[in-house]
Amino acid sequence: MARVISVFLPMWPIDRRQRQAGVISPSGDGPLIIAGRAGNRRVITAACPASRDLGLQKGMTVSRAQALVPDLRIEADDAGADAAALERLALWLLQRVAPIVSADPPDGIVIDSTGADHLHGGEAAMLELLAGKLALSGITARLALADSWGAAHALARHGANGVIIVPPGASDAALAPLPLETLRLPAATAAGLRDLGFETIGDLMEQPRAPLTRRFGAELCRRLDQARGLASEPIAPLRPEGLIEIRRAFAEPIAAPETLARYIGKLVGRLCTELAGKGLGARRLDLLCSRIDNRTEVLRVGLAVPQRDPARLTRLLCDRIVTLDPGLGIEIMTLTATIAEPLVPRQAATSLLEEAAPDLSGLIDTLSNRLGARSVFRFAAVASDVPERAIIRIPPLADTATPGMDAWPDHWPRPARLLPRPEPIETMALLPDHPPRWILWRGVRRHVQCADGPERIFGEWWKRDAEAQAVRDYFRIEDEAGARYWIFRQGDGEDRATGSHRWFLHGMFG
Repeated sequence: MARVISVFLPMWPIDRRQRQAGVISPSGDGPLIIAGRAGNRRVITAACPASRDLGLQKGMTVSRAQALVPDLRIEADDAGADAAALERLALWLLQRVAPIVSADPPDGIVIDSTGADHLHGGEAAMLELLAGKLALSGITARLALADSWGAAHALARHGANGVIIVPPGASDAALAPLPLETLRLPAATAAGLRDLGFETIGDLMEQPRAPLTRRFGAELCRRLDQARGLASEPIAPLRPEGLIEIRRAFAEPIAAPETLARYIGKLVGRLCTELAGKGLGARRLDLLCSRIDNRTEVLRVGLAVPQRDPARLTRLLCDRIVTLDPGLGIEIMTLTATIAEPLVPRQAATSLLEEAAPDLSGLIDTLSNRLGARSVFRFAAVASDVPERAIIRIPPLADTATPGMDAWPDHWPRPARLLPRPEPIETMALLPDHPPRWILWRGVRRHVQCADGPERIFGEWWKRDAEAQAVRDYFRIEDEAGARYWIFRQGDGEDRATGSHRWFLHGMFG
């Protein structure tokens, strides 16, 4: 079953202008509107949140807006630039999210995520990652994932939450309460339906088709069927200029796994020849299989380092053939190097005394494509005294000799296991500098036999004002069973301004 993401950008023109100006805050530097032409009138085509809070709305004349808000910033509408920027954003998502991405003008992007969610740790993790990337880029977005483009489009624009995931097969229930306009119908058709007493999509689902088609034309039923997943609505994938792509059409549809594997090998060989001619290696491969029923099955594999070894690339793609549903047959296969990077030949070790460095990229590629790219990583040290901020996840083969990454600290011992977040404990201790006599953690009381500390850690006041006076006092303790724990007290034990003086367990030694 297909799975489609609709990305709705309600503030796209405003967000784009503010990003160009280096402003990430949704309100920017003050009230801002985009002005365009509607006949002979100059009207608002988009308004920032600060402008809307002052009563300015889309469609209002600019002269009236200026009368209401004298210090209003006005920028001219540029539909061509907005469309070009939307396509660039779609290309950015193509390289990071899924193989089939297309712009959905004027304020959206549609993504066919079928077969790509495993690379991100599942559908929920994929949407969380996508929403986070857009928010960090200063882009306001609403996301919906459903079985069809029409359902995802409607829910992204009229759903209750910023991120909506509709389980497979549940599109009808999610669509039923939505207004008729979400079916992408002409305004006259929606108005005519309301005159007949229809208010929501659910009101149309069980109605006879012949009277509706006779009165409103075929488009109404076609849009309804597309939203419910009863009619196909193919997504034309974005293909930027210069993309290395190999295509093979078949006189007769193919479906057998052995046949698919054989032609995948042929496509990979031709692709590697193209990559070698340009001195490139693939970092991401997308295989699009067009079925005879107008559906597209996709495979996406990522690589830790640029590669153009036909045997390795073929093996990675063939390992995922079992996830393909060829249906009644595949008539076109397209293999694309979505991300390609320079790859220069390297001299192999020639000295009898020189040992070749082990190549782990093959193992990492296999694990990443089976478990998901986010499941394979390394930890690296970061300059921070706050324990939970002192490590970051990096790609498995990333170079740690980069600015901002330091060696692991060795002046104070650190636990082998750090909890995802500190867990509260109950204690009895003599303030301000003495360790606890016992701790109660997860319902079990542990008596402290020996302890070391305190090690005082101060908050990072240059990151947040709230940490200007924050203090933690850490202790290493050992209980009667020999287990060793890393605990801390919020605050210095004397001044309440430095912390709540509550105790937490943060990690375990050994």
